[in-house]
Amino acid sequence: MKLHNWFLLLLVFVTTAVSAQIKNPVKFKFEVKETGDNQYVAILHASMENGWHIYSKDLPEDTGIPTEYKISGNNIVPTGSFTETGTKHSEFSEAFGGTIVYYSGSASFQQKFKLKNPEKPAEVTAEIMYQTCNDRVCLAPNTLEFAKTIEAKATAQPEAEKTEVLSDTASATVSQALPQQTDITPNAAPAPLDPKQLKIQSIDIEHPLTDCGTAKERRDENYITYLLLGFIGGLIALLTPCVFPMIPLTVSYFTKGSANKAKGKRDALIYGFFILLIFVLLSVPFHLIDGIAGNIFNQISTSIWLNLFFFVIFLFFAGSFFGYYDITLPSSIVNKSSKAEEAGGIIGIFFMALTLVIVSFSCTGPILGSLLGSAVTGSSNVPMLLTFALAGFGFSWAIVFGLLALFPQALQSLPKSGGWMNTVKVVLGFIELGLALKFLSKADLVSKTFLLKRELFIGLWIFITLGLVLYLFGLIRFPHDDRKAKISWARKLWGVAGIAFLIYLIQGLFPGERPKLQLLSGILPPMNVSYLQDENDGILGMHPEHDYFKAVELAQKEKKPILIDFTGFGCENCRKMEEFVWSEPDILPILQNDVILASLYVDDKEELPENEKTKIDLGDGSLKKINTVGDRWSMFQQANFNNNSQPHYVLVTPEGKVINNPVSGYMPMEDFRKFLECGVRYYQSKN
Repeated sequence: MKLHNWFLLLLVFVTTAVSAQIKNPVKFKFEVKETGDNQYVAILHASMENGWHIYSKDLPEDTGIPTEYKISGNNIVPTGSFTETGTKHSEFSEAFGGTIVYYSGSASFQQKFKLKNPEKPAEVTAEIMYQTCNDRVCLAPNTLEFAKTIEAKATAQPEAEKTEVLSDTASATVSQALPQQTDITPNAAPAPLDPKQLKIQSIDIEHPLTDCGTAKERRDENYITYLLLGFIGGLIALLTPCVFPMIPLTVSYFTKGSANKAKGKRDALIYGFFILLIFVLLSVPFHLIDGIAGNIFNQISTSIWLNLFFFVIFLFFAGSFFGYYDITLPSSIVNKSSKAEEAGGIIGIFFMALTLVIVSFSCTGPILGSLLGSAVTGSSNVPMLLTFALAGFGFSWAIVFGLLALFPQALQSLPKSGGWMNTVKVVLGFIELGLALKFLSKADLVSKTFLLKRELFIGLWIFITLGLVLYLFGLIRFPHDDRKAKISWARKLWGVAGIAFLIYLIQGLFPGERPKLQLLSGILPPMNVSYLQDENDGILGMHPEHDYFKAVELAQKEKKPILIDFTGFGCENCRKMEEFVWSEPDILPILQNDVILASLYVDDKEELPENEKTKIDLGDGSLKKINTVGDRWSMFQQANFNNNSQPHYVLVTPEGKVINNPVSGYMPMEDFRKFLECGVRYYQSKN
């Protein structure tokens, strides 16, 4: 398979795997049975929904992820390897190019063991790592834990009367995470907090102490923004060499012939509708799966390896736009779609639209990939944002083809195909290079290497912009450029705009009293990731606490409310709030003097100390491991505030009472000021 096809398949796999909010089609039940003579068997029963299956442990190499099952405990000794039971299927898979072995309906995984000392209790923990698939998609591999307790046998009982008691256990439960705290008042001495316990009983977001300063928490997923981004992306794609020459040919096809003009226009409108439908259908895989842990988007968008992968992919896209190679789908797909056009009628029109989408992939693929990367790494509602973005993309094409079919005389006003289309592609290539750095920066921040400093990032963008300006003025060329082409006045105007942007970037290299480059806020590294200051110097001269429990201790000592700031290294809107809202003269003094700021990073990959690691019962018998700092604060946010978006701001008293309604997302300075002033004044009036 050609290199570009491998890149395509890899991208398709990633985009399918990250379709979060995934349905959980497999239910497990764990039990332990005694078989006699100090012998036991730990059995995990799997029940799968219709159409879904789990791979066997005997899966051949390079054909999927085999199931792994193991048990552990403080007083047990596994005997032999685990076994599987159920209806096993074996069939050849064209996708993997080999035979796959799997179970459907139901299956059981068994591991025998014995007790080291039958007179002592035993904790039996079972862990299963598996992948679930159906005939359309495979879900991301999942790992779950289950636990049982075997009570100690009473030595004084006769042998025939000895019994065993098995009970479910959970290392920590969201609903039982903290000791009960009742009737907490500002003057009451609060119970000491345990960092391993994530649910704070006193926190009640449904009944804040006051409702001033905010409306009920607002959720802004920027659907209209992504619809517009998709629409603009579609218009840009229409100007590329893969699509623009097809516009007059396609419209002429539907409008030719005087006797069939009405039918031709109707068919053209249907054609435009099918284009819109096809692009919307591309987002369907992201909606097929729902129900994975609520913080899956954070895990995906802040994955170091995924961001590095997108960095490489965007570089790959840029090379394609520059003309060094083409990204194409396998010719067999194009041929099959083209042959299907011969069906005629509405079916034929549908396949005409599908053929257009497929053959234009060389130019549209990188643009769609950019929208995908932006949605995956920038929001907690990836499927819906992608639907809006793709709908906008398809809608722009549908409008152009539909309107030109209704008013074919407008074709004469379209510019003629020519070298300008390659110019559009090359400009897009420079844009892809700039966007690639965004993903590299996010990987750098999450890994805490802090190698890509703010000034270095700006310097690289200056270099890229300089290359773009030189290209627009014809001083550098790429493979598909006409060597003797005359530089048009439009290119020169865009070159002047590039110079203006270059000047704008350069002034961002110099320090000032206020943050600069507001247009790039959220894309650039944070202000404290800089050669001019240490990343430990804090934000705007402030040093937020990064541990809620330490913030509580400080708030009790200083008698101030706590502003909980759920944030992330990869959160763009968080950076915008810090740089251009927090820094405002009406906001900064409140943050510096009137509250204890607790910035909790939900994507912090730092491992927790062993004595602080725990597990959360997700309510279905499975346990979620809390191994990293980000795991802790992500679950803390979900358990107490029923929210997993960032930024998310909550004002609480040192005793854990919610003062006013929390707020989320980027907001105008005035709204954030009202939120802060309301909560602070209320707290001060009561203390």
